[in-house]
Parts: sequence; structure tokens; C-alpha cells
Amino acid sequence: MPHSLPAFTAQDALIAIMMMVSVSDENIRNSELIAIERQVNHLPVFASYDVGQLQDVAQTIYRLVQEEDGLDTLFAMVRDALPERLWETAYALACEVASASGTLDQAELRLLEEIREELNIDRLHAAAIERGARARHLTL
Repeated sequence: MPHSLPAFTAQDALIAIMMMVSVSDENIRNSELIAIERQVNHLPVFASYDVGQLQDVAQTIYRLVQEEDGLDTLFAMVRDALPERLWETAYALACEVASASGTLDQAELRLLEEIREELNIDRLHAAAIERGARARHLTL
């Protein structure tokens, strides 16, 4: 991947993970976009975030999706930008976006597995995070 990609801030990295989950099945749902917006608008980690950066992060994700090794590049950029103490946060945000539509397809499940591996999320912790996200997005 060329070095023309902008470096992520920690907040950009969290948003990039959420966006990557949304585009993983090549079908960006409104519920996923709303989930991303809700996280950015309400979580303390995004309190000082310039939402004008969202467009730049989105463009970077779309470029990476088209690259053969784009996912590897994304994970490298995320690990470089994100302190290890926020890796579980990134996974939790990914699960929120994946759960927002009410169903997870194979592409989303594979990506969540890759995120767990790349960010070294303990399987027990991951299961708790996944269950919490699922519970928040249940419908009647």
C-alpha cells in the first residue's frame, strides 16, 4: 500500500473499525450508519473528535477495501494509532455495528474474528462483548 494514506488518530482508528464492519458485506445499512453516528455522538472517547474527519476516514476505508491487502493495511494503521488499552473498545464498537442490523452474515462474522485476532482480544472477553452487543440490539 502506498504511503499516501493519512495517519489515523486513535479516534479515527475506532471509526475505521466500525466502518470496515459496515462495508464488510458490501451492503451498508442505515442501522449500521446510525450505530456509528450514535457511538461518535455519545461516547466519551469521541468527545474531542472533529466529525469533519469522518469523510477522510471513510475515503481511506473505501480505498483499502479495493486493495488486495487492504485489510492488513487497515489493521496496521489501527494498531499504530490505537493504544492497546482501547483494543477491546474497538472490538466492542465493531460488535455494536455488526449487531445493529439484527443479523450477522458470514462476511461480518469473519471480520469480527479477524479483529479479535489482530487486536489480541481474549476469547472469553470477546464472548461477553458480543453477547452485550446482541442484547442491546434485540427486537420484539
